[in-house]
Amino acid sequence: MTSTTTQIPGYAVGTWDVDATHSTVGFSVRHMMVSKVRGYFREFSGEIVTAADPAASTVTATVDMDSIDTRQEQRDAHIKSADFFDVGNHTVMSFRSTAVRPHGEDWKVEGELTLKGITKPVVLDLELNGFGPDAYGGTRAGFSGKTEISRKQFGVDIEMPMDGGGVVVGDKISVELEIEAVLRAA
Repeated sequence: MTSTTTQIPGYAVGTWDVDATHSTVGFSVRHMMVSKVRGYFREFSGEIVTAADPAASTVTATVDMDSIDTRQEQRDAHIKSADFFDVGNHTVMSFRSTAVRPHGEDWKVEGELTLKGITKPVVLDLELNGFGPDAYGGTRAGFSGKTEISRKQFGVDIEMPMDGGGVVVGDKISVELEIEAVLRAA
């Protein structure tokens, strides 16, 4: 019998810290019914604990909501306001995994996302990009993740209707993650 860990080249058991300098927490949302606006968060942290059985692994992460960047200061200020994220009262968004399971060659990470004080279940589609040594004598791992959430389910329920139909900001938010993590020294 072959274990899952031997099927994942370079897999290492341990605790990993997200390297925010080499990672991205991004999103996109439909704007004016014709295009998508993309943005990201500049400040975030996370911990991944890989277990001997990868399905027993865990993930926790926090995002500083004040670090939003959509490349337009006025829009960022509006998104931070009570109309959207209410950053004055809800400074962080957090994620905690509740299950990790294989899905073909990829993985599903089930968890709880808390945004604006509201916690809802989400499922991340996770691609394992690999494990390997870095230039500093350490070990790194890479992951790509994505999910979609409804902003309204998290209390971001501003309605901005457009003349002639439609809305200025869509409800469906696509979340995209590119994560590089560093194995903690034993």
